[in-house]
Amino acid sequence: MSSVLKSISTEPRAAATRPLLSLRGLCKSYGDRTILDGIDLDIAPREKVALIGPSGSGKTTLLRLLIGLVKPDAGTIQIEDKYLWHQAMTSGALVPTGERHARDVRRAFGMVFQHFNLFPHMTALENVCEPLVHTLRLGRAESEARAIDLMTQVGLRDHLKKKPAQLSGGQQQRVAIARSLALRPKVMLFDEITSALDPELVGEVLRVVRDIAHSGDMSMLIVTHEINFAADIADRVLMFDHGKIVEDGPPSQVLKNPQNPRTRQFLRAILER
Repeated sequence: MSSVLKSISTEPRAAATRPLLSLRGLCKSYGDRTILDGIDLDIAPREKVALIGPSGSGKTTLLRLLIGLVKPDAGTIQIEDKYLWHQAMTSGALVPTGERHARDVRRAFGMVFQHFNLFPHMTALENVCEPLVHTLRLGRAESEARAIDLMTQVGLRDHLKKKPAQLSGGQQQRVAIARSLALRPKVMLFDEITSALDPELVGEVLRVVRDIAHSGDMSMLIVTHEINFAADIADRVLMFDHGKIVEDGPPSQVLKNPQNPRTRQFLRAILER
């Protein structure tokens, strides 16, 4: 297994500090099927965390809970001093809140999905401008200036006026990344962002995410089956199985010397494909 992986540093890259994001007792089920089963997790500021595991193990559901697309059945999500679906009273008790409160708190998160979800009638530049104009209420000139900077950052400065149908899949995904960065989130969520791409386009998208990870101050949660990519950019790797985190540690441990038999089985299957 270790011979397939690239060299992995054993030095920790995220200093211990007060968590930016804290999950406690997070549960989600659909009917009789348990998707997440009591997840406890802390993410530090600027920490980059890769989520691995088989399909259906809860990784994507966790990201959807963080972005507020679905509500947990139990547990809490706290970003800095705010809760996503709760509000802390002066007594310290938590009381449930509604959609308006959640909408404000979830602006701390940005998410890039498997599929690009771009507006087909808008240009690439207009897609990136859209959240700046309609969410931040910035003026058109300021929105375009920030959007051009982001498009330049993802290597698409020459494609501003193209519609999504005129772009390759990799270019469309890079537009989606720029759009998610536009609101300057504190935590970026990436959900298998290369799974819908042709193999020859995967590298260009991973390079952009790698550059953001190495140069940015955001925390990141990255669901991926690209094991060498996870080894390169992650401070921690979480192995999910049946709605639980069964292994949590630095890449040098989880990816090169996993302790859990399920992790070893999963990595063997991935690396031998």
